[in-house]
Amino acid sequence: MSLQVEKLEHNMAKLTIEVAAEEVEKAIQTAYLKERKKISVPGFRKGKVPRQMIEKMYGAEIFYDEAANSMISEAYPKAYDECEEEIVSQPQIDIVQLEKGKPFIFTAEVALKPEVTLGEYKGLKVDKYSTRVTQKEIDEEVEKERERNARTIEVTDRAVQDKDIVTLDFEGFVDGVAFDGGKGTDYPLTIGSGSFIPGFEEQLIGAEIEKEIEVNVTFPEDYQSEELAGKAATFKCIVHAIKAKELPELDDEFASEVSECETLDDYKAEVKKNIKERKEREGKEKREDQAVEQAVENAQMDIPQPMIDLQVRQMTEDFARRVQQQGLSLEQYFQFTGLNSEKMMEEMKPQAEKRIRTRLVLEAVVKAENIEISEERLEEELKTMAESYQMDVEKLKEFMGENEKAQMKEDIAVQEAVTLISDAAVEA
Repeated sequence: MSLQVEKLEHNMAKLTIEVAAEEVEKAIQTAYLKERKKISVPGFRKGKVPRQMIEKMYGAEIFYDEAANSMISEAYPKAYDECEEEIVSQPQIDIVQLEKGKPFIFTAEVALKPEVTLGEYKGLKVDKYSTRVTQKEIDEEVEKERERNARTIEVTDRAVQDKDIVTLDFEGFVDGVAFDGGKGTDYPLTIGSGSFIPGFEEQLIGAEIEKEIEVNVTFPEDYQSEELAGKAATFKCIVHAIKAKELPELDDEFASEVSECETLDDYKAEVKKNIKERKEREGKEKREDQAVEQAVENAQMDIPQPMIDLQVRQMTEDFARRVQQQGLSLEQYFQFTGLNSEKMMEEMKPQAEKRIRTRLVLEAVVKAENIEISEERLEEELKTMAESYQMDVEKLKEFMGENEKAQMKEDIAVQEAVTLISDAAVEA
């Protein structure tokens, strides 16, 4: 196999790959042996028809597609390894020559990793984030904990109020005609949750048990069902049951039940400490994001479109896996949201490009600052990872090859670059 690399515009390249003529003959013979069972010729049993006869009847090209696919799948990875340029996309294959007795020649158009020209990445101005904790924030956090520990009680002596959990039947009508999907029976709904069309839940406040009430709403203009978008509708509703949350008393007993603290004052002090730590983490993250974003804006690079397309496909696959973990297929998700694959991928492109730009700039900073990750530092990260997975670190290492470890080192170095840029930033 031989390889020629031609640089193109916008960090693209064309690889011209040549496979020797004798390899072409081997590939065609292998294709014949694989495909001959599918070919019937009168007078011959299946799989016993001579190759020469098949080629005479159907043309010499009958085995070319299979042979070409075989040679490409073998030759391209070798060319990829041999190429001194860093390839960052899937290849666009084009067959140039495939004939008996001649070398097989094909081209692969690929994207190359762009060079980055760094701008300013030190001394960047960032906002100052306060870590002061107010009494209001402490009270709100304590109230959230009371909500989490509330018990639900049945209510029979009053009408529906805000934040109640109701069980209701409903049926929707547009111009007096019931519409598909507008009916529900024994439906649980928390008032104020925003689960239904705007205005629906508010109109249930004051409804009495087992008494019909009419709710009048207008579907949003961008509603997923085009038949209902922008239409006025009337829902006939009957509330069958009302439940309300009963909050625990705010006292030392409550504090001891929800924390390790013995008194309410100690619990509030702990809440204050936790809020402060959270604000410090968030402030650090915001500072890093703001500084890195400026460093990326100050840098210059020409990103080839196939590199973005590959990132979009990877993001789509990651999203599909997350959706499947929630028990949905991507097709079901599209049905619920009104999206489709093409639209979702188009919407992901700006984010994909931002990810690529950020990673390239951080890698360039790693190079410029000679950031290197020692084996000791890698060992520390592996121990942390093992603890998070509740595994023995040596067992974790068994699952990791040298490539995975090298990738870990790269990722740690990139995070070091983030820290460097952030630490060098100046608060405005």
